[in-house]
Amino acid sequence: MATIVITSEEDPSLSVVRFTSELSWADAGPEVLAEEVSGLCRQAETCIANGQWLDLVSLMLTPADLIFSKLSEKDLECIFTIICNLVTKATSLDEELEMAKRISTKICQQPNDKPALRLKILFNLYNLLENPYCKFYVYMKALDLAVSGKVTENILPSFKKMDSFLKDWNIGTVDQRKLFLAISNMLKENKSMSKDSFNFLTKYLATFSSEDASIMSEAKGEAVRAVVEFVKAPDMFQCDLLDMPAVIQLEQDGNYALVYQLLKIFLTQRLDAYMDFQAANSASLKDYGLVHEDCITKMRLMSLADLGSIESGEIPYAVVKDTLRVEDDEVELWIVKAIAAKLLDCKMDQLNQIVIVSRSSDRLFGPAQWIALQSKLSMWRGNIASVITTIQANKLVEDASQGTAQGVA
Repeated sequence: MATIVITSEEDPSLSVVRFTSELSWADAGPEVLAEEVSGLCRQAETCIANGQWLDLVSLMLTPADLIFSKLSEKDLECIFTIICNLVTKATSLDEELEMAKRISTKICQQPNDKPALRLKILFNLYNLLENPYCKFYVYMKALDLAVSGKVTENILPSFKKMDSFLKDWNIGTVDQRKLFLAISNMLKENKSMSKDSFNFLTKYLATFSSEDASIMSEAKGEAVRAVVEFVKAPDMFQCDLLDMPAVIQLEQDGNYALVYQLLKIFLTQRLDAYMDFQAANSASLKDYGLVHEDCITKMRLMSLADLGSIESGEIPYAVVKDTLRVEDDEVELWIVKAIAAKLLDCKMDQLNQIVIVSRSSDRLFGPAQWIALQSKLSMWRGNIASVITTIQANKLVEDASQGTAQGVA
């Protein structure tokens, strides 16, 4: 963030007004120039004397479009640093918000002209604000500017701090929806960040809970998109979509019921269920851009993970073959693929033709998985308590033995 260093007796804001007004009226002739500059400087002086900071901001922003086309980036940053610093003089949070709105709106009016600099100015403004909602407002303007100006790479690092931002902003559900959806839409254009886009889309859908049908219905399109993106993703095998109200509503929708059914198959059933579904709905799958061969590949891996979680630690090769609908010589290949995808930790006993599973990933993590986790933690807790008791008992015996030995000596 730039820092203002005062090097003259004149107020920095007045200096900016004088400089920009001279630039604006330079072609009007000496007499008009002198009159206009003098008049604008008097207005600025009045605002400064009376503490009319909002009016001063508006006055200073008037020639913004012109100066962006005529000045260097260094000079522009300096001028807008002085303008942005006026928010620190606001006498109320409402005034601060209005000042932030006017500055950020002006900055975003021509997003394709020096977009990186405009984004930098917005973040400088953000860092000067105290009102949490002001910060959120300016951040949303920065998101819009990054997309419109095609400088999204400059805002991507901030997404890593989103949890901290949300805590700081303390915004309501409606604003959270706007934020999550805006970020998800931005990231979906970047193939390398498809997982991040999906995660923010999931956060958006999770904000819908007990709202009435009219509000819930606005999420239908994004719910469908989330399901399709999950099914398409070759490296995503677990999600929380199935129990989300925004997604559950698709089950009763005449247009989207098949989408929910497909999600249910991928998260709770195996390859044979998908094959039956595809045979009856091949046209619909193509309409959503789903490739049958890719779906089979993913469904085989998820079916294999399901076998690992249900079977008692050992899976016969024959069961893998039948479940995945593959040939004998392909069984081990698919097991290796599942290991590479981190769906299974296992060993292959080629002699006995079985897979010995030590860990399997769950496709869902709902109430049943929480109960299983609680049971495991309770068992581990009991085992650790037994070990501690044994160690303490052995220590008492050892101490008693040492005491006896010393007494005899």
